[in-house]
Amino acid sequence: MNEPFHRPSLGASVYYKDPFAALDWLENAFGFERQLVVTDSDGQLGHSEMRFGDSYVMICREWSEDAASPASIGGKNTQSVHVQLREGIDEHCARARAAGAVITREPADQFYGDRVYAARDPEGHVWSFGQTVREVSREEAERVSGLKIEGWV
Repeated sequence: MNEPFHRPSLGASVYYKDPFAALDWLENAFGFERQLVVTDSDGQLGHSEMRFGDSYVMICREWSEDAASPASIGGKNTQSVHVQLREGIDEHCARARAAGAVITREPADQFYGDRVYAARDPEGHVWSFGQTVREVSREEAERVSGLKIEGWV
């Protein structure tokens, strides 16, 4: 990832009324790192990217009717970004809570072997975080959950 504009195959864009405050908050609460911040001649955010592990997320300002923060549309979310952690999920949740995140799902072990929590940021975006805490076979996951699972790798 030393190439300045190398990106993984998939990233997400998240829209904010106050993207500069979002950049600060996401650094403080979730440990994301600024990779790129572009401003126009009026000081408006033109584009930004934050890194976490081998992934990236673009933090954008509202710029059209189709690009809105949940804060502008009654708190509704049409998507959620999931971040997979390698370690320290309970500490990560505590950090997010201390920064003012509303924890919408407390950390809990899941039938598929991950420990997961979810948090709402100051503008209402819901983020989920997971960490694999144990290996689980498809058969075990089906038995424990009562679900039929296809495509388990």
